Amino acid sequence: MSQRKLNPFDHIVLGVDQALRTIWGKPQSTGRENPANRHSEGEMNESERVQTASLMRINHAGEVCAQALYQGQALTAKLDHVRERMEEAANEENDHLLWCEQRIKELNSHTSYLNPVWYAGSFAIGATAGLIGDRWSLGFVAETEHQVVKHLDGHLQHLPETDHKSRAILQQMSEDEERHGASAAQAGGIELPAPIKLGMKISSKIMTALAGKI
Repeated sequence: MSQRKLNPFDHIVLGVDQALRTIWGKPQSTGRENPANRHSEGEMNESERVQTASLMRINHAGEVCAQALYQGQALTAKLDHVRERMEEAANEENDHLLWCEQRIKELNSHTSYLNPVWYAGSFAIGATAGLIGDRWSLGFVAETEHQVVKHLDGHLQHLPETDHKSRAILQQMSEDEERHGASAAQAGGIELPAPIKLGMKISSKIMTALAGKI
């Protein structure tokens, strides 16, 4: 039996379902094991635990943004292979989402209360990039992932040395993000203009400051 080709309305319905799962439910993932499960809980004082929870909340919010970005781009992508690439990357981003949320719960903290805002804004950006053109969309992914890797490397330096669980998660995330960025560039993503890169960095700093506290 042949598989029915999805029409634009189908993609909208799936997008809404994905948004609800990302913000309030359990998103579909690849099923990979959480790398933190291979490590035991290290000793941390209360200050270190609060700081780590804040860092992981920021990373979780970043994954909400990434999920929304990919979904927005997939919705407006003009070429099927670009849409499939976005959807495949989104599933791996869902792994990150679940890993971060699990770690936040282990640290007795909460995810960002502003996640619906992060999702809506990132979805709009992704959809706009897709409308402009697939090469722009792929270029946006490549630059986003490049900035995320630098952001994760910074967080790895601020984690307590005894927190092997959070470190394992961020290291795997960094590897995945670097691969996603390289894949987008190889698929034809263009180099974004400097003003756009700067705007992305400023937006990231705002999100980081708010998500770490709220």
